[in-house]
Amino acid sequence: MVRRLTLLQIDPIAAIAPSADLVAWSRLGSSYAPADLSAALENRTLLELRAMIRPSEDLALYRAEMAEWLGPGQLLPWQEFRRDWVRANDACRLDILDRLGSSGPLPSRDLPDTCKVPWKSTGWTNNRNVTQLLEFMVLRGEVAIAGRSGRDRLWDLATRVYPDEPVVPAEEAVRIRDQRRLRALGIARARGPECPVEPMDVSEAGEPAVVAGVKGTWRVDPTLLSQPFSGRAALLSPFDRLIHDRKRTLELFGFDYQLEMYKPAAKRRWGYFALPILYADQLVGKLDATADRKAGVLRIDAIHQDIPFTKTMTAAIDREIKDLSHWLELDLTPPR
Repeated sequence: MVRRLTLLQIDPIAAIAPSADLVAWSRLGSSYAPADLSAALENRTLLELRAMIRPSEDLALYRAEMAEWLGPGQLLPWQEFRRDWVRANDACRLDILDRLGSSGPLPSRDLPDTCKVPWKSTGWTNNRNVTQLLEFMVLRGEVAIAGRSGRDRLWDLATRVYPDEPVVPAEEAVRIRDQRRLRALGIARARGPECPVEPMDVSEAGEPAVVAGVKGTWRVDPTLLSQPFSGRAALLSPFDRLIHDRKRTLELFGFDYQLEMYKPAAKRRWGYFALPILYADQLVGKLDATADRKAGVLRIDAIHQDIPFTKTMTAAIDREIKDLSHWLELDLTPPR
């Protein structure tokens, strides 16, 4: 499944279940057990890279870029700032590598902060020197996440974590990643806004396509066009790649969706962590639900219908909700 999707996103919000597990359940159903994902990470069939779980063999598609951190050519001012900050704290970088080499894997709190120049930010990363330096060392291919202890990431030398496979040259690697992303999405824009971790566009992968009534250049995976389609009801994680690009979701499905957990409760339209509802080839509504583990219940606060549900749709969606409560091992409480 992860190979077909190319990634599973990690996110700390778990109103229903941890993000990666919820996506996996949505795709695989109750046959999926979170222990399966944990085992795949433990034996390193899957690896974590920048809050994304990826197939371990895909790391060969990123190593060339890591070796050319910040990329070739003229650097932008923000890139120069990062380069200069890492250089100013090179002694701390070497201290971290030495500690990991002798004692890794370790959480960041066990790594020395010998930075001469603190990291300045208006956000939560301000003065978090070690964690910020580790993030840059990931981008440089020097360290990697070897696992987790609870919510703590465990860091180690990349050479001890990443598979020892031939590095794919950077240009070819980008082309392969574009092809795999298009295969996972089916249809995507050729060009889009720059995204810091995972692009939403696919460049020249696949074949050109036109979406009626939607501007822009699209690309489609032609191998999918001749395959038969059989839809079903599904409750989607907000981080599922089908709907992760909210603009694409609106353009292709006419489906308006936003995560509202950071909005005041009175201003939410659909709920704290509403799950988009897929039925056949349409996104038809949102499920506002909460997994209350203390009470042992999956509480259904509302089911929002973007289009009127037929009896057949209602029955299929109800079965999916019951399956979710069964998978979570929680009793189901219906909407008030």
